Amino acid sequence: MRAERDRPGASGASDGAGGGPGPSGDGAAKKPGGGAAKKPGGAGKPRTSRRFPQLTRDTARPEGGGRAAPGGAPAPARQWPLLAVLGLTGLGLLIVALDGFRIGTMLIGIALIGGAVLRWTLPSVGMLAVRSRFTDMFTYGGLGLAILLLALMAQPHAWLKIPFLDDVLHFTVN
Repeated sequence: MRAERDRPGASGASDGAGGGPGPSGDGAAKKPGGGAAKKPGGAGKPRTSRRFPQLTRDTARPEGGGRAAPGGAPAPARQWPLLAVLGLTGLGLLIVALDGFRIGTMLIGIALIGGAVLRWTLPSVGMLAVRSRFTDMFTYGGLGLAILLLALMAQPHAWLKIPFLDDVLHFTVN
């Protein structure tokens, strides 16, 4: 019966009977004033249930999650921001695999920082938009900055030396 009520075309006519599921199976909730509860859109049909449906039919797109190019363009052109970030990340991983650890990890960090900049500056970035704009920028930028700093501070022969971190390391090791 529940599946019949949650169906998009299920009738929810109020026939003056009680508000619970009866022989008609409508299950329409009655207001204290006597009328059936109306949909917020004002379509005039009474709602069958105040509960959320068991199966979600659609999800909201993230802010800025539209196409990055016109709809007539081929799929790779519509997703160029994501492909740029993934391409630079893939190049960094290839360089790491070919024994260029520091340069490769720096490229990965720069790719993520570039993803944060693209997410901030472009109104539509396609599938690069996963969450809200702020969350995407914070996540991409924070991870990119952390990876970049760790690549610069990697031993031996660190390119970036931060005395405070060096003191913390010596304190924990000794």
